Amino acid sequence: MKNTGIILLAAGCSSRLGSPKQLLLFEGKTLLEKIIDTSLNVFEKENIILVLGSEHEKIESSIQDKNISICINTNWKSGMASSINLGVKTLLSKFPEMQKCFISVCDQPYLNNEIFVDMMKIFENSAKEIVVAKYAETLGVPALFSKKYFEELIQLEGEQGAKKIILQNSDDVAIFEFEKGAIDIDTPSDYDNLKFNK
Repeated sequence: MKNTGIILLAAGCSSRLGSPKQLLLFEGKTLLEKIIDTSLNVFEKENIILVLGSEHEKIESSIQDKNISICINTNWKSGMASSINLGVKTLLSKFPEMQKCFISVCDQPYLNNEIFVDMMKIFENSAKEIVVAKYAETLGVPALFSKKYFEELIQLEGEQGAKKIILQNSDDVAIFEFEKGAIDIDTPSDYDNLKFNK
């Protein structure tokens, strides 16, 4: 995808799960491997940045063969905003010609190549500067932002994810229906449901 980057957020500590969700297995790969491989199928390798934080050494050692750029958020406990800040700034320093950027997470097991491609098509055809996934009556990730919003992403604070920017600019947002985006892994029962209901 020309002039398009992606930030993969994987810095949290999975407190309700009790172990790093990034390393849970699904369909023969860890959740983190799945989103990295999906990203590598769609984006230039140089335009992908993975943000790690909690247990980053353990997680990083599990993906040494992936050969993508990783940055460590030492301030991950402050909330998702710090990972978004770091991801955008790091990617812009590596890829200054970036025109638009996806923000994604590692615990949506049904995220695939087609979703990113379809969201790009909506972006190109809608005249909107933000495209977001919709599921379970909410708007969320993956989300695609034009460079118009890069500075606002860098300015986010605390627990705020990018949803604050989405809601404040609702007239500039196009929607991608991603019903299975509601399936994420926060607790052991979430993971059990995923394994038994796939």
